[in-house]
Formats: sequence, C-alpha cells, structure tokens
Amino acid sequence: MSLTSRLGIGFMRALARVPLPLVRGFGAALGPVLYLLAKPRRRVVDANLALCFPEKSAAERSRIARETFVYVAQSWLDRSWLWHAPEEVVASRLKVVGCASEIDALINGDEPTILFAPHFYGLDAAATGLTMRTARPSTTIYTTQRDPMIDEWVGEGRRRFGNVTTLNRVDGIKPIVAGLRKGGLLYLLPDMDFGRDQTVFVPFYGVQAATMPSLSRFARLGRARVVPVISRLVEGGYEIELLPAWKDFPTDDVMADTALMNKRLEQYIDTMPSQYYWVHRRFKTRPEGEPSIY
Repeated sequence: MSLTSRLGIGFMRALARVPLPLVRGFGAALGPVLYLLAKPRRRVVDANLALCFPEKSAAERSRIARETFVYVAQSWLDRSWLWHAPEEVVASRLKVVGCASEIDALINGDEPTILFAPHFYGLDAAATGLTMRTARPSTTIYTTQRDPMIDEWVGEGRRRFGNVTTLNRVDGIKPIVAGLRKGGLLYLLPDMDFGRDQTVFVPFYGVQAATMPSLSRFARLGRARVVPVISRLVEGGYEIELLPAWKDFPTDDVMADTALMNKRLEQYIDTMPSQYYWVHRRFKTRPEGEPSIY
C-alpha cells in the first residue's frame, strides 16, 4: 500500500469536516495551478474545445478551459464529504430536481431503468444523491484504479448509500442485464472513447467520435427505460436533475441510437460547457486513415 495513497485518503477524511465554502475555495485556488502545471491535459482540453466549439472565440474557449480545471479540482475535493461526512450533511448538499414523475419512479418504482449519466464533474455526487434516496438495487460500471488502495476507497465511496453493486468492465453484460430485468437501476456513463473494439463511430459536435453503444444495447436487452441525469456543481453542493424518460429509445438501429445519444448530450453540454469532462481524450480513436487529434 502506497504511503502517498494513505496520506491522500487521510487528507480527504479530514477535509470532510471542513465547511463547504472553504473546500470550494481550496478547489478554486487549486484549479488555476492545475491549468498551468498539467500541460498535457491542458492540451487535451484545448484540442477538444477547438473541435467542438469552432464558432467560439479563442478567448471564450480559454475561459471555458480555465473554468473546467476549477471544476476538476472542486469536484475531486468534494468527494471528501461525499464519502466521509455524516449522512445528513451529504443529503443537505445534494438536491434532486426535475421531472416529478421520474423522481417518484426512481424512489418507489420497479420498472427497469437506465440512468444516462453523462460525464459532468458532478457524476459521483449525482450517483450518491440518487442511491441514498432509494432502496432499489442499483448497478454501476467502473474502471479499476491502478492503486489497489485507491480502488478500494473509490469503490467503498460509491457503495456508501443504498443497495449498490459496482461491476468492473471485464465482468461482462450478464449481471447488468439480469439486474435490469429484475427491476433494478443502471447508472451508465457511456460517453467515452474506450478504443476501436468497444465503440462505434458517430458524430459528436460534428466530429466522428468513437462512442460506446452500450446505452442502446442495455436498454434493449434489459427492456429498460432511459432517464437522463444531469449533475450540476452549484454553490451549496450539487443539483441533480432527472429529465423525462426518452420516448423514442431504443430502436433496432444501434448506430442511430448512439448518434441520437450524442446529439442530445450536446444539448445538455451547451447549457454548462465548463462542467463537462473535457480532460478526457474524447477523440483518441480516429477513423481509419485520419490523423491523431492530440
């Protein structure tokens, strides 16, 4: 076990007791430092923004890039209280809003449901805010952390409230589909590039992007509704918005479904572009013959 990991987790446990304005202020100070020092990641953000927002000025894209590093820092530090503060403190900082019928169905229903959770920086806060409000079985898929101690810490944090199962990507689709068909929830984050073998190419802001088709496939196999979940970092914590279930999804066309997912994701991002996960190399995998973006 790494001494650095021990110290880092200890720091987060201690930070959980600090008032939220101070935690957020620390993140606001750390963000510009990350922007200056994390040059490779900053180049990824700049490339993503240039591709997705060519209509914006260079100054506007620079502002979004600087803000996104602040949200990176703040959302990471917020995991201190998400995973270690008393339950009543966590609940008071996570406000669930949006479609009243979907909120009721989430808490009290039993229809198979996929929560489409795009990679906004509040994704862990949204998962916590929803699972702590329902006893329904919930599943989420994760990527293993390199450090076993950090991996265990993250897993425990994500399973802290509710009836949550965390599955590794190598566990296959059977337990996921089985959970859905029993009336469970699947918290799914498919808007990433996991390489050519696991993705299809569909437009994202007009650029062909390797995209996981899992939302369409799991919805069809699990006979599940798709309910978008939008997480916003706000002054008092997080606002978790449940949007109405998609009525025209899934279809028999996985490519068309995945393209529609990206198109709707663009609409969500446009409302708060600084809070999207631009630090990910979203266009890492390119169609045959096309040059690298990064």
